[in-house]
Amino acid sequence: MDTNRRDQWIGSLCLVVTATGWALNWPFMKFLLREWPPLFARGLAGTLAAVILAALALGRGQSLAVPRESIPRLIFASFTNVFAWMGFGTMAMNYVTVGEGALLAYTMPIWAMLFAWPILHARPTVRDIAALVLGIVGVAVLLGANGYSFTADKLTGIALALACAILFALGNTLNRNPLPMPPLAVVAWQVGLGCLVMLVLGVAFEQPNYAAISPTGIACFIYMTLVPMGLCYLTWFETLRRLPPASASTGMLLVPVIGVVSAAFILGEPLGLREIAAMALTLGGVTLALRRA
Repeated sequence: MDTNRRDQWIGSLCLVVTATGWALNWPFMKFLLREWPPLFARGLAGTLAAVILAALALGRGQSLAVPRESIPRLIFASFTNVFAWMGFGTMAMNYVTVGEGALLAYTMPIWAMLFAWPILHARPTVRDIAALVLGIVGVAVLLGANGYSFTADKLTGIALALACAILFALGNTLNRNPLPMPPLAVVAWQVGLGCLVMLVLGVAFEQPNYAAISPTGIACFIYMTLVPMGLCYLTWFETLRRLPPASASTGMLLVPVIGVVSAAFILGEPLGLREIAAMALTLGGVTLALRRA
């Protein structure tokens, strides 16, 4: 097997591991939220994961030092990429299904495409408009089960899921230039800063019952700590090293698909023609947006 083919095979395997690990986090997180509140649960898992990531970075000989001029960008990225994406996304799970939360969150590339117009002066093309239309129709199909009659809780969940997607997209658009630090160190700092704030807010305002967690909840918490925020970042970096960025990004559309299907099996959430049509439409729009990016 030549080097090129081997890189493609290993990169594809790492991509599948990453997508599956991140996807299964959605139903496991939903289960954990039955026992612990969202900011506390995600904040504690993320803070512990950041310590593990920092140790891995140091073990690889990578410096954790942050250049002074990069501190504002690191703080902003921690807010958009971690606090907003993970925090708002987790809180949304209290009010919407995994399918609704995952698909709304993964509209992020469509919002990034829209932000690119005023910020990067990248005028939308016919393909971009088609991506937007497909995304809107997909979301409309997803949320139309009850004739668009929403409770206050449902509207809160939708707003949180959209906020996590929009803010993540804004962060990616404004932070296109990478921070001058090793990737693993950047992730350790972002996850640590964003999740530590979540943890503090969770302890202060959510008043968690620490003893309420069951053995299954502990297993979900361990998974959240080690797999999506530990192992999956390592396999994601390996994916990016061995596959073209467009292939890696498009491959990540497996995350909401696996997340929705696994939630149907693990949590008994609905998975019928409406959910499948919504996935096809929304992810079709996202795919067009990613091809533009």
